[in-house]
Amino acid sequence: MKYTSIKTSILLTFLITTSLAKLQAQNKNTFSNQDPKVEQLLNEKRKSNTSLSINNRYKIQIFSGVSELAKKSLNEFKLENKNTEATIIFQTPNYKVWVGNYRTRMEAERNLIEFQKKYKNILLIKPSK
Repeated sequence: MKYTSIKTSILLTFLITTSLAKLQAQNKNTFSNQDPKVEQLLNEKRKSNTSLSINNRYKIQIFSGVSELAKKSLNEFKLENKNTEATIIFQTPNYKVWVGNYRTRMEAERNLIEFQKKYKNILLIKPSK
């Protein structure tokens, strides 16, 4: 009597465990309801990331600080110097405004002297990759 009750209990436990395991199994198929605009935005972001590469040329840093002041400084610079490229770079914890794209240090220093008349904390930098 006792032997059949243990046997029945083990069999019942085995059946319950296997049926629950089957209920918990994952389906191989996955479905994604992603908006196609998300993929388009990701592609545009990937394109912009490749175009904003840091190269081995000299740059002049005219500002380093908070985002709002960096944007203001960049806009002022672009209004006064339309032929010189300028961009905002984020390097923790500051936003930096870098201007120019000079091949030689001499060329960069020439422009540095000109920009020092307007900007106080100005630096000549050569970004590393």
